[in-house]
Amino acid sequence: MTTLRRSLRRTVALVLAAAAVAACAPSRASTNAKGEMTVLGDTEALGLGIATPYATIDKQGNPVEIGVRLTEKALDGLPQGDAPSMYVLNFPEEAAKTPVKNLMLNWYPKGRKPAELFGEPQLAFHFYTIDHGEAMGINPKAETAKANNLLDPKYVAKDFIAEPGDPVEKTVPAMGLHWLDSTREFGPGKPEFSEVFVYGSWDSKMIFLEPLATRKYLLTKPNLTAEVKQPAAFQKDAYYPTKYTIRWDGELQQYVIALTNLTKRQGS
Repeated sequence: MTTLRRSLRRTVALVLAAAAVAACAPSRASTNAKGEMTVLGDTEALGLGIATPYATIDKQGNPVEIGVRLTEKALDGLPQGDAPSMYVLNFPEEAAKTPVKNLMLNWYPKGRKPAELFGEPQLAFHFYTIDHGEAMGINPKAETAKANNLLDPKYVAKDFIAEPGDPVEKTVPAMGLHWLDSTREFGPGKPEFSEVFVYGSWDSKMIFLEPLATRKYLLTKPNLTAEVKQPAAFQKDAYYPTKYTIRWDGELQQYVIALTNLTKRQGS
């Protein structure tokens, strides 16, 4: 009997402990004054903090925003050295009506080339429209025909151009070919690089949408919302962003990097 009582007490203690942990854990879903519901995906350790993907849907279940939240400490204790780091985050099922399948978050402790323009340590947020395994399989030198198979002009956003040079050389293995906004220039006599939005492609498909920002810029706790320039046509039916945001949420003490103002588009 004594053994049974001890077992019961131990079971009750475990149940109470689990309940306490659950009570302290952040809610996976919350609703704002407009009735929009934000649902969190699985978290990923980043620096000394965490990164949490999320999707926000309206009352009809249609997506209005998809993004990632970084706790303040996520910008501290990031890996140093020459090699970039990669983190893969999966969105909740509420993001299914967007073209986005996953987020590849890349940390570049030495920035990107050319160093005189983009050498500041930075974070890149690749919102991929293909599976992670497919992205990892991108090999431009082994598949030159796919590397040279660029986007049809109707799928290229206004003012955007493929990164100048040979697509086989410019396509980043396990990532894709970057498309740049030709109206945004950085360098001596021009604005210092702090943030930008780019597209990515592989084998005639648009495969990622990418806001990126320097760590220095994020530490200023910005409040940026900017236009996502649109192509004349889209490759598949989905809700696509017309804006992106890089901002500090003072209430939750988090950085927010998101694709916003999602709008339904017909594929052609």
